[in-house]
Amino acid sequence: MMLTIARIAEALGTRAEGDLSLSVRGAAEPAAASPDDLAVALAPSWGEDIARGRARAALLWPDADWQGLGLAAAIFAPRGRLALARLTQTLDRREAEAGIHPSAVVHPEAVLGADVSVGALAVIGPGARIGAGTRIEAHASIAAGAVLGRDSLIHAGARVERNVRMGDRVILHPNAVVGSDGFSFVTATPAHVEVARETLGRGAVPVPEDPTWHRIHSLGGVEIGDDVEIGACSTVDAGTIRATRIGSGTKIDNLVQVAHNVVIGRHCLLCGQAAVAGSSVIGDRVVLGGRAGVADNLTIGDDAVITANTGILANVPAGRVMMGYPATRIDQFLESYKALRRLPRVLRDLGSGVPKATHRR
Repeated sequence: MMLTIARIAEALGTRAEGDLSLSVRGAAEPAAASPDDLAVALAPSWGEDIARGRARAALLWPDADWQGLGLAAAIFAPRGRLALARLTQTLDRREAEAGIHPSAVVHPEAVLGADVSVGALAVIGPGARIGAGTRIEAHASIAAGAVLGRDSLIHAGARVERNVRMGDRVILHPNAVVGSDGFSFVTATPAHVEVARETLGRGAVPVPEDPTWHRIHSLGGVEIGDDVEIGACSTVDAGTIRATRIGSGTKIDNLVQVAHNVVIGRHCLLCGQAAVAGSSVIGDRVVLGGRAGVADNLTIGDDAVITANTGILANVPAGRVMMGYPATRIDQFLESYKALRRLPRVLRDLGSGVPKATHRR
């Protein structure tokens, strides 16, 4: 589909100059752009690559000399990544096959809204309710009684289990699982792991007569707000009695684990391989970096930032930035790290009798 520069600028909410009737089909990096592409050069360092390509129009940094770059038209991006988000949304026009594929299994008691599409070999269980305009792609499954809002997108192989309620415009990427049973087990008498936690490893090691782990079943389901996105192969476990909850606007990357009874606020970001253990509460606008881990039954306040590979073992106040394992305030962590780097030199100099005053920070 061809779009004019004027139409794209309108979608981006920004200004354009030059031949606004010029049309492009897609976007490309400047050096690889064809005449039908919009070159994306969001910083001056990328401008020199425009001459290596064949683009007639480009998305540029503010105040760029578009005519000096040999272009026929330009769109300007005061905030580059925001413009990129809107551009990719405008160009991402995936055509869904309308209606229900002949190989799909849709239970007669399922309720599908207007313009719902169901792909090949997808399964929708009894009593499931699918909002208008939602797309369910091949091999996805929607369990009995699950509720999906309007205009959602369930990618191939995603699983929505029982007792799941999702809002509007939710995206589940391939093989995401929402509503799987929580990892929750108990022994007849206290196991060593329980005693170790209470005594910090100083208690006697109990030898149970019955070491069987008894499953605590997950009856609470999952509640997801509007505009939530859950990445490929990520999992959100059902709550035990009450629902696991994810607030509106939250985005979850690939390979993320959200355990049973967790509450995640609005507009959070959970990056790849992050994990939140059972019954923890994450505030609004919190960011968990890649491979960050949050132990169970903790609270992270609004607007906290947890950097990559950080291990949270205690509550985090609102607005705090944490780094390291165990998690420490980022300024304190960096000072400790620098001190650790200096330690070999300090010990060497002390051993050779160099006065303390000669050491530099």
